[in-house]
Parts: sequence; structure tokens; C-alpha cells
Amino acid sequence: MTDVLPARLLIVDDVASNVELLVRLLEPMGHELLVASDGLAALALATRAKPDLILLDVMMPRMDGLTVCRRLKQTPGLADIPVLFITALDEAVNLLAGFDAGGVDYVVKPFRNEEILARVGTHLALARARCDLLARTTELEILNARLIAERDARRRAVDERKAVTAQLSAYSSREAEHWGLAGFLGQSATMAKILADINKLHRNADVSVLISGESGTGKELVARAIHHASARAHGPFIPVNCAAIPADLAESTLFGHVKGAFTGATSDRRGCFELAEGGTLFLDEIGDMPLELQAKLLRVLEDGEVLQVGAACAKKTRVRIVAATNADLGQDVATGKFRLDLYYRLARFQLPLPPLRERSGDIVLLAQHFANLFASEMGGVMQSLTPEVVAALEAHPFPGNVRELKNLIERALILAGGETVGVEHLQFGTVPSSRALSTTPTASLSDIAALSFNLHELERLAVQRALGATQGNISRAASLLGVHRARIYRMMERYDADESR
Repeated sequence: MTDVLPARLLIVDDVASNVELLVRLLEPMGHELLVASDGLAALALATRAKPDLILLDVMMPRMDGLTVCRRLKQTPGLADIPVLFITALDEAVNLLAGFDAGGVDYVVKPFRNEEILARVGTHLALARARCDLLARTTELEILNARLIAERDARRRAVDERKAVTAQLSAYSSREAEHWGLAGFLGQSATMAKILADINKLHRNADVSVLISGESGTGKELVARAIHHASARAHGPFIPVNCAAIPADLAESTLFGHVKGAFTGATSDRRGCFELAEGGTLFLDEIGDMPLELQAKLLRVLEDGEVLQVGAACAKKTRVRIVAATNADLGQDVATGKFRLDLYYRLARFQLPLPPLRERSGDIVLLAQHFANLFASEMGGVMQSLTPEVVAALEAHPFPGNVRELKNLIERALILAGGETVGVEHLQFGTVPSSRALSTTPTASLSDIAALSFNLHELERLAVQRALGATQGNISRAASLLGVHRARIYRMMERYDADESR
């Protein structure tokens, strides 16, 4: 019995010699022994001391052992204490009465020392096993509750990500629908090559892609086609316009932040990388990303880990990057505006998109497609474009590319009231063109002097010269003027409206 751990035992017997015998037997085992000579005293002592095991005589004055045991089992906090009966009544009916009262075992007087030690050791071990099981059960219940909470949190996170993804993609999805199947209609060899290149990417769902082309050529639609043609199609597609993110929020927007990371961070926020987990993150206007953020983006691409603002540990990420630009990133690298290492990391596969003027054979096909779409939305049936409309479309340079063509056709359908579109319904002047803003720097110092310091005209001249110097690149013109691209667009629309009056 050397492996029995010491415990607190209560001995209850009205015969002093029996008590003395049990004390001499159990005390050397290291147990703490308590003694009571009758039932009432035993109940009071058990309530106060909470013993680990009670050795209880059956035949006692004032209150017999069976009654004491029943009282113990009815008392909160005492019901789980094992009771070992010590009795001279060895008839079966008496032994069964002890079990009915709640006892766990019995020893018949006169007992043998080895039997007492064995029974005491066994029931102490069983009691401890029950306590351990209860503790482990409690731990499991706590762990299960924690796992359920984490599961519910993950489900909420998934639902939130789906909601955010749907919100971010709603506009672009509508645009994609209006641009036709995968955004690509055309019979030119250039478009056939682009579609072939997209198909090649189907087997390379992780390689990053850099799409280049003028504004309005459909760079986001190419990105969506790459996403949906890959093994990542089941994941989210998250579009981000790098030029539209405020500089002080750019890192948090992309990578997320933890609560308290900075003033105003009142809760955790998941960044675009986390929202795009398992799918594609489309970084539009990548050339406008600040240099400091470029370095952090490069680290994410190289390590495959995202560190939230204010977080201590990075998280693994499984996101494909598709970037797009209408700028000359090679020139930006040469001037130090864009990191060379990030350029090579993004441009593992390049897709240059041609302007619409270089695929003029597709103009009529696209125009008819857009006309059919918008006519259907208006509840009508579009007729074929007339020869006069076709000639006017083919003669226009479309500096706004496919986006300009789509908007032109939509306005024409509205003006025509859903009927046949005529040349008179084609308002080419409502889009920025050479008539409103020439990209050729024709103004000279003498022109400036002739403006009589009219602020409106000076502003117009500045925009003209900036566009001329950058060959019509809106982003670079805005950079030269120190304004945001959106302001350039507003200026162009205002000047074009002035010309139309």
C-alpha cells in the first residue's frame, strides 16, 4: 500500500478499542485521521472537515450508521464522500441495506488488517479517479465551448468576407456583364493571343501577373478572366485601386490591423489580403503605390506572410496577385518611383492590352454587342447598326478605348429611346477627346500671355501641356501637376462641356 496517497479519513465507532485499532493501522500510512463516537457527531465533523473517506460502524446509539449514511448522501457537498461500512452483521440482508443507504463497500468484524488497508486504498484511488475525471470533463467542456466560439467566429468571419467581397465586387461584376463574355469580344489576332495567354495561366494558379494598357482597355476584366479560368475560381476576387487609397490608410487597407494599433483602431480589421484568402487580389494602378508600401508588398510576396499593423506575429497567406497599370513601370523604375525588385516579382507573366485604335476591326462587333445588351435592359430589341453609324464609329479614334465605346452606345440608346440608333445619337463630344483637350502641347509662352491671367484658361493650359508631355497618360499627368487623377478627369469633363456650349 506504499502507493496510496495520504488522505483525510473519518472513523466513526462507539467502541473505543475498535477506533484505537483502526488508528494504529492507518496512521502509519500518513493519513490524517478524524474520530467520532456517534452518528450526530460524525455528521457535524463530516460537514466541517469534508473527509476523503468515512469508515462507519453500523450499530451505534442515538443514530445508527445506515441513517448517518443516508443523511450524508442527502447533504450537498457530502454526497460524493465514499462510505465504507464496518459491521458485525454479515447477513446478506444487512449488507444490502448498507448498499441501499449509499455505502460503497463493507468490512465484516472482526476484520483483518490487510483487508482494511486494501479496501481503504482501493476506494481512495477510485475517489481520486472520479475527481480527475470530473476535472477533465470540466476542462473538455470549457475546451468545447471555446472551440464552438471559435467555430462561430470563423463562420461570422467567412460571412463577413463574403459580404465584403460581394460589396467590393458588385460594381465591377456589373461592368463585366456589360463588357461581354469575359470582357473580350473581338476577332483580331491581338485578342486571340490574349485569350490564349489567359488559358496558359490556367495551369499556373499561383504565378503573379502584370497587366498593362491604357485606361479603358479592360485590365480588370482580364484580371477577372484570369481568376475565373484558374483553380482559384472558387475563392474571392478582391479588386483594389491603389491610387484611391489614402496614404495613411494604405497599409491597414491591404494588410489589416489589430485593435489599438493606432488612434482610431477600435477593433481588429482584416485587410484585403485576408479577404482574398484562397483567391485573387487585383491591385489596380500599382504604379501609384507609395514606395514604403511597395517594400512591404514585396516582403509579403516573397515570404507568403502578412503582418497586420500592430500585430506581433505574421499570418500565412495564399493569395494570387494580379496587378495592373496604365503607366510605364520601366520608366518609373528608372526614375526611382517604382522598385525594380517588386517589378520583377509582379511581372513574372506580362499581359499588354492594346488600345481600341489598334484593334479597329473589333469596334463594330463590340458596339453591336453593347447595343444589344442595353436595348435588352430597356425592354427593346436592337436592330443592326446602320452603315452611317458604323462609318462614324470606325472614324473615331476612341482615346477612352472600350470604356468610351460602351458609354457612347449606352447614351445613344437612351437618346434614341430604344429605337434604331442614328448618327445624330452618337455624342462623341461628351467624352474627353482631342477637340476638348489636345494631348499635343500647342500652347507657348505667347499663348500664356494672351490669356490675360484668366485662371480657368491657365488651368486648362496646364492640363493640356501635362497630357502632351505624358502622351495622354492621366496618372503621369496628375503626378506632374501634383493633383489626384480624379481632378484631371473633372477638369477634362468641364472643358469638354464648355466646348459643347
